[in-house]
Amino acid sequence: MQEQQSLALDGRTFIKGACLGVIFHNEETLYTVVRIRVEETNEAAVEEEVVVTGYFPRLNEGDVYVFYGQFRQHPRFGRQYAAEQFRKQLPNTKEGVIHYLSSGLFKGIGKKTATAIVEALGENAIAVILRDPEALLRVPKLTKQKAKQLYETLCAHEGLEQTMIALTQLGFGPQLAMKIYQAYGEETMDIIHENPYQLVEDIEGIGFGRADDLGRQLGISGSHPARLRAACLFVLEQVCLQEGHVYMKEEELVSRIGELLGGNPNGAVDGQAIGQTLLMLSEEGKLIVEQGRYYLPSLYFAEKGIAANIRRLLGQTPPSASFPESEFLLALGALEERLGMQYAPQQKEAIQRALSSPLFILTGGPGTGKTTVIKGIVELFASLNGVSLDPAHYKSGEPFPVLLAAPTGRAAKRMSEATGLPSATIHRLLGWNGAEGFSHDEHEPIAGKLLVVDEVSMVDTWLANQLLKAVPDGMQVIFVGDEDQLPSVGPGQVLRDLLESGVIPSVRLTEVYRQAEGSSIIGLAHAMKRGVVPADLTAPKADRSFIRCRAGQVADVVRQIADNARNKGFSVKDIQVLAPMYRGPAGIDQLNKVLQGLFNPPADGKRELSIGDVVYRVGDKVLQLVNQPEDNVFNGDIGEVVAIFYAKENTEKQDLLVVSFDGIEVTYTRQDLAQITHAYCCSVHKAQGSEFPIVILPVVKSYYRMLKRNLLYTAVTRSKQFLILCGEEEAFRFGVAQRGDGARQTALAEKLAAAAAPFVEGELPLEDADIGMENVTPYDFMGDESS
Repeated sequence: MQEQQSLALDGRTFIKGACLGVIFHNEETLYTVVRIRVEETNEAAVEEEVVVTGYFPRLNEGDVYVFYGQFRQHPRFGRQYAAEQFRKQLPNTKEGVIHYLSSGLFKGIGKKTATAIVEALGENAIAVILRDPEALLRVPKLTKQKAKQLYETLCAHEGLEQTMIALTQLGFGPQLAMKIYQAYGEETMDIIHENPYQLVEDIEGIGFGRADDLGRQLGISGSHPARLRAACLFVLEQVCLQEGHVYMKEEELVSRIGELLGGNPNGAVDGQAIGQTLLMLSEEGKLIVEQGRYYLPSLYFAEKGIAANIRRLLGQTPPSASFPESEFLLALGALEERLGMQYAPQQKEAIQRALSSPLFILTGGPGTGKTTVIKGIVELFASLNGVSLDPAHYKSGEPFPVLLAAPTGRAAKRMSEATGLPSATIHRLLGWNGAEGFSHDEHEPIAGKLLVVDEVSMVDTWLANQLLKAVPDGMQVIFVGDEDQLPSVGPGQVLRDLLESGVIPSVRLTEVYRQAEGSSIIGLAHAMKRGVVPADLTAPKADRSFIRCRAGQVADVVRQIADNARNKGFSVKDIQVLAPMYRGPAGIDQLNKVLQGLFNPPADGKRELSIGDVVYRVGDKVLQLVNQPEDNVFNGDIGEVVAIFYAKENTEKQDLLVVSFDGIEVTYTRQDLAQITHAYCCSVHKAQGSEFPIVILPVVKSYYRMLKRNLLYTAVTRSKQFLILCGEEEAFRFGVAQRGDGARQTALAEKLAAAAAPFVEGELPLEDADIGMENVTPYDFMGDESS
């Protein structure tokens, strides 16, 4: 009874028991599920055996632990004890100590040595060793190395438990606490007490506000150097990642840092102190200053790398440029005859300039024939250079002469379907393999003669640099895109800057061909590009319509539209709902719930898996959220749940969900399910690079913050056959009027123009003045995520 009172001294509920077995343990996150035989508890109505979940190192069978937490009802697995904290109950009997020391936890300590330790130091041997490691010298035949290892292992386990308790008291949940301990180990509390703001730089998931709360608890406030330093780095990184800027101007950066610091209880800071901190960080190389612009180092060097590599590529003369115009026209005529078509003058110009340029940009809106021109470029390149486009002509491992790539799997698949040639995501082309980075760079370039990259508007500064530095001398490069679409999710506006610089040969296709075939969607899209909303927006058309409704009615209206489309023979894969926001009655989350109920409701015998309030069923349409190169699945890919296996049915003893992405099957554990989401409705950003037979696009005033011309334009142009707009006409008109597409702060166009300008012999131009790191990207600094 006395021990139970001591265990529950802080008033928390606990369960003490012996570990019967580990059901699941993730070595990376330390998420663990174990079965415990209960020995003691202050919980009411507890069974003899209990399943405990939490974040722990691997627990040893037979050892006794005390868990602090509470019971929760899992929708499938029933009652479980969710532990927020744990500690090992050290054995206090001779047999218990011998068993513990010889359990395999302590390297080189078997039962014989463990018995010798207990006989020399007594039943409280563990406490004796922790108090005085020299005591181990009294154990016969125990080497100094084994004694040292034993003491260090005991300290490590004791340190983990004490650190986890201390982190819990500071307000960290078990998962975040374990992540902090994994980063700092036994030095965790020393680092936090010395500088809690270090967490902002080192631990993903901890922002400045959380660190500032800790700082206040520890008496750090105002203009403390650690506080200023963390705020400066945090603001610059957040602005670049969330708003897409490559740099920030000093005045705005200082202002934002001041707002952040002044908006926290720890007190405001004057601009002079912020400026001095920025200067110190630049001297350390934590940020880079150029012409009053403040950069994250990875973005600065990536932007310089793009400029340097474009200059390198533009300085070459492609083989195709040597062919006389008569030979080009002869080959073009033969191609037109074979395809049974005739290229328009603008398209012919694009093909000819592309083939005669080392680097070329092809742009144009929907229906202008970009895909047709790509096919012409590829076919004529092969014809003029005498290379085969039949993959069967090449031996295994022999490079194919034409490489096709795009930022997303669906965009790459569209290229392949249009040209009949193999294509890949940019990440796959460059050999992205997660923690190990990219296998192709300037030292190991990609192999081939022509590279065509589609949907370049989606490519951010980091990825563009990584791609360009992997292009070898002599390879021709064609960039294809639509600069009026949304810019990349990551920092930069690469396509726009390449065009604005004026240094790269380009052709913008303006003549619309699909409109002539009766596409009112194309007409709407091109009007939107000019900031115009047609007077007949709400008038029914053969391929588009507008249904008026309020935000609270959107979910029901979308459901009815989708149901009608299904009844007309369209599949769930054909119908894509797009929305700009996740929350609210007209948000992505709510629309996915409604559409799952329509297309894949629960049924007897249909397997499902619950994660919180999200339910996945066999047959669900799902979206991949992160790049998973080892499985050839990438961010934006859409698949179908084809199987669910429960823990009791497989040797891994855990729930498994299998998704098919166009025939590529990927298996997810319960812990992996954060990598996918339902895809009945998805964001416009996630749909970029894809096309769908039917697009349903709700537009209401509650989306106000997200409504921009390029977002609506991107959404509208995802539709191949039918576009159904629903919502409020004034919200649509408001969105088209909001340009909001040129506000990103980048210097790439300026650097490219400087690179192309003549310079005095013996003087390096600006972009070459700091050679050595121009090809650095964040992938070179981090262990693992992209576009």
